[in-house]
Parts: sequence; structure tokens; C-alpha cells
Amino acid sequence: MARFIADQRTNYRVPHTVTCLLLGVSLAWFYKWRDRALGPAASSGLFTAMDRRRDTIDRAVKVMFAKKRGLHGSPRLHADLRDDGWEVSEKTVADSMRRQGLVARRIKRRNGLTRQDKTASKFPDLKRPGFRSALMW
Repeated sequence: MARFIADQRTNYRVPHTVTCLLLGVSLAWFYKWRDRALGPAASSGLFTAMDRRRDTIDRAVKVMFAKKRGLHGSPRLHADLRDDGWEVSEKTVADSMRRQGLVARRIKRRNGLTRQDKTASKFPDLKRPGFRSALMW
């Protein structure tokens, strides 16, 4: 739609304000689109400062995740990044991992080695009313 608005001025000399008004589009939205399309970041797709920061954090998280062999989740990676000098929150690291599809491998913990005897009789429940009196008589 923004391309259409820009073409109307180029081809037919219709002002942006008139075309935006007729299409029901905000003039600020059109100028934002135009500045993004003509700006230096148009080729990379990283238009805003937030986009650029998100990209650098994603790269740092990916490098740290590979360095730790995929064993650490967001809390531990957050601590490692903070040690390296990054100012980032744990939620930001978790969002970055989610965006990139990075999932930490779970550490396999051993279960207890003792197993209950399923054939053994159950221990009597002495708190049930009437049960104690039946045992005493």
C-alpha cells in the first residue's frame, strides 16, 4: 500500500496527504515506511535500535549456547552473559532462545534404586474410625 501511495505522487503528482486520506492511512505511517525503505538499514531489515539490539543479543546467546554445548538454559546463560559484561535480563535471554529455537538438554538424573514391593500387604490405617475397635476385639 505504501508503494502505491509513493507511486501516485511520482506518476500522477498526487500529494501523499491526499492519497493517504483517501485510503484511510495515517500520514505518519507512510513517512515511517518511506524512511525505513530509504534508510541505511533497508538491506539488513534492522530498522530500529531495538531491532539491532535484539539481533546482537541473539548472536551473543547463540554463541554462548554453543560454547556451553547446549546444556544451559536461560537462567544459567543469563549469568554467563552478565559475567561477560552484557546488560540483559533473564527474560530477554529466554525470549532470544525461544525465537531461535534453542532448547537446553535436560540433565538426566538417576531415580532411586530401591523399589517398593507391590505384593506386600498395606500398613493398617489406624486413623479410620471403627478400624481400631475392630482390631481390639
